[in-house]
Amino acid sequence: MPDDARHAPNSLTNGESGWLTPCIQKAHERSEGFGLHTCTRPDYDVLTGADLTLKLEQNRVLTAHALPVMETLHEQIVNTQSMIVLTDAQGLILHSIGDDDFLQRAEKVALRPGANWAEDRQGTNAIGTALAERSATVVHGDQHYLAANRFLTCSSVPILAPYGEVVGVLDVTGDCRSYHQHTMALAKMSVQMIENHLFTSTFQDTLQIAFHGRPEFLGTLMEGIAAFTLDGRFLSANRSAQFQLGVPLAGLRAHTLASLFGLTSAQLFDRVRAHPDQVVSLNLHNGTVVRARIGIKRTSFADGPVADVQRVSRAVAQAASTSTRVRLSSLDTGDPQVAAVIAKVRKVIGKDIPILITGETGTGKELLAQAIHNDSPRRDGPFVAVNCASIPETLIESELFGYEEGAFTGARRKGALGKLVQANGGTLFLDEIGDMPYPLQVRLLRVLQERIVNPLGSAKSIPVDISVVCATHRSLREMIAQNRFREDLYYRLNGLVVKLPPLRERTDLAVVIDKMLEQESMASCNGRSLSVSPEVMALFEQCAWPGNFRQLGNLLRTAAAMVDDDGEIHRQHLPDDFFEDIAAAETSANVANVPAASPLLGAVPRDARLQDVAVSVIVAAIERHGGNVSAAARALGVSRTTIYRKLPAAFGLGRASNDE
Repeated sequence: MPDDARHAPNSLTNGESGWLTPCIQKAHERSEGFGLHTCTRPDYDVLTGADLTLKLEQNRVLTAHALPVMETLHEQIVNTQSMIVLTDAQGLILHSIGDDDFLQRAEKVALRPGANWAEDRQGTNAIGTALAERSATVVHGDQHYLAANRFLTCSSVPILAPYGEVVGVLDVTGDCRSYHQHTMALAKMSVQMIENHLFTSTFQDTLQIAFHGRPEFLGTLMEGIAAFTLDGRFLSANRSAQFQLGVPLAGLRAHTLASLFGLTSAQLFDRVRAHPDQVVSLNLHNGTVVRARIGIKRTSFADGPVADVQRVSRAVAQAASTSTRVRLSSLDTGDPQVAAVIAKVRKVIGKDIPILITGETGTGKELLAQAIHNDSPRRDGPFVAVNCASIPETLIESELFGYEEGAFTGARRKGALGKLVQANGGTLFLDEIGDMPYPLQVRLLRVLQERIVNPLGSAKSIPVDISVVCATHRSLREMIAQNRFREDLYYRLNGLVVKLPPLRERTDLAVVIDKMLEQESMASCNGRSLSVSPEVMALFEQCAWPGNFRQLGNLLRTAAAMVDDDGEIHRQHLPDDFFEDIAAAETSANVANVPAASPLLGAVPRDARLQDVAVSVIVAAIERHGGNVSAAARALGVSRTTIYRKLPAAFGLGRASNDE
């Protein structure tokens, strides 16, 4: 036994050391379970020669990115009686560097390449315990289980691969008498550098977004990095991105570029093209505004994302056109209401008749608009989508109509083309047209009538040839009555008005689910067949689907990530809030059976919406129970969360939404 440990205590109990944290105590219990004793001689079976060479080759990518960072870290802690260690995912040391005199002392306990420092070999130690807990760990002096190691203080941080699995540990070990509290901070920063290098080098031909709430942190370790396929499917995000998005990596796998940042890949690069060589503002799904740099990682480039926005845009457009060419025939899955919509649309395609698509949020309005374009004579022209609700009111005019150089403060040199000009020869899709600012409706009406665009700050007129498709979840007639939407624009847009039914009213739910699972299988499950159990299908048929296809798509994507080897989705694979929606639907169904003149509701109008009736019942139940939400929830057979969601304004949570 080394002299450093000869006088160490033979045992350690929580009573004897108040600093024995719960994490360390649990690690000691594991060490006892491995059959180790504090005076046990450590396992010094060190790999050498061909065996160690094989391990180094297996971890070649990790070491290639970690060694330069280790060298930099060593420069910061040189002459501090310490060393830096890199291990693989099993705790086997791959590389070590440090002060020569301390390296000689470390040799006594086999703290060198080829030695395994997993807990079952060395007992409680920072490397092994960090692997066991999957978290950064400090083990100081007598906290080590084996007495032979108690002259050490070790700070270890697990290294995560881009998809979240542990691939190794970076450890800083020193003499316990010269421990510095900042050591762990340095180790964490170094691991973040390694992880970011692994991240950016892993994904090829992918869209990458580097972002942070504060622009000065772009290009630093603090920036979040998220990777997507060129058509917007989520791939991965680094730790900072997960923190800023407020969702762990497992949860992010159910998202897309559009659900996280509110933009498709094509829309994102339209925005970047308008502001080259600059950071752009993006809105996260939680409402936070961040600054971001957008790029694409190409296989033929080794040093970071390519900044050529034009090339990226072409790649995005090509990916979209080859992978998502939706047609009207593919949307006809057996529901008679949808079939009627498609039949009407087919009769006006190519006849310069504007189409207005209505329906609840998430019913597939943009998908129908894309199918209309793809089945039209303009299919080879551009399809330009503009979400009038997602663009700030101060920017929507320049986004739509474009601008000349110097038109306003911050305008880019040489100006920018607006969406109307970009759509020339193709289709312009104005999503959420009901959210367009009232003053701009006049300008849009003039463009639609004259087919001429006047960019901001310009005296020239640009002729455009566009087909217009609009969509909204609002009642434009009600908005006209409230002077929030121009009547003349409404009659210019509603050449053909069609309404997509909500998912709960469709008769083709099973077919829709099969198609979505087939797409999910190809996208993320390596072609493995996915299916839904009869019990889950029965639950799906009961659900009101307030989020329609968005809700169903996210639910299936999450469930697909959790399924067992048989690929069948069962009850245990569904999220908890889904069952709350089921309970709410059952309550609404029970309410629907209450007579219109019942004592409970009083006189309810025959044309009242089911949601309004349900809200009335909830309000009445709360009143009957003296404002006690829990008691009202029990009486109705729903959760308190359901009541809060139905009546958010009453609890200071904002206003209730009738669009869910």
